[in-house]
Amino acid sequence: MAADDTSPGAEPEGRPPMAVIAASLRRERTRNGLSLTEVARRAGIAKSTLSQLESGAGNPSLETLWALCVALQVPFAQLIARPEPKVQVIRAGEGPAVVSSQADYRAVLLSTCPPGARRDVYFIAAEPGSQRSSDPHMPGAVEHVVLSGGRALVGLADEPVELRPGDYIAYPGDLPHVFQALEPGTRAVLISELT
Repeated sequence: MAADDTSPGAEPEGRPPMAVIAASLRRERTRNGLSLTEVARRAGIAKSTLSQLESGAGNPSLETLWALCVALQVPFAQLIARPEPKVQVIRAGEGPAVVSSQADYRAVLLSTCPPGARRDVYFIAAEPGSQRSSDPHMPGAVEHVVLSGGRALVGLADEPVELRPGDYIAYPGDLPHVFQALEPGTRAVLISELT
């Protein structure tokens, strides 16, 4: 969906699709039979924050959304993805995006898991500065990164690897991991899969 889409529920560029997130949070919390209090406790956020997000208010960080995914035991894309048509084109600068509160790091969801598969595809745009530190995701998660521009330290938190354009790395996403841009304009494709 284009960032300048003016249809109901459209979000400005750089903001997650709040109407989709709100509906997804309510659906997954209800499906799991959990109260607002329990999900907030598991995610380490305030109950009032979760209540706001479920009502479509707020601008959650990437870290908050990941914590909610872990608490609800759902893939990240399941919270932010709109239903996809059979043929989908996402132009550069478009697509549902979330930003990190830790670093100059923006993840744009390109493709969600089709039925029977367990993978999501993201385009990453990052700038030098603080690193993006990720807590462990669901057990069995594996992340694949191909750097397409710039330089970055990527991989497990205790031993990240420097990548240059064209380099590829795979690492367990269920262990703490990082992404730190070393040059302006660092870009990558990240594939997150559950095995």
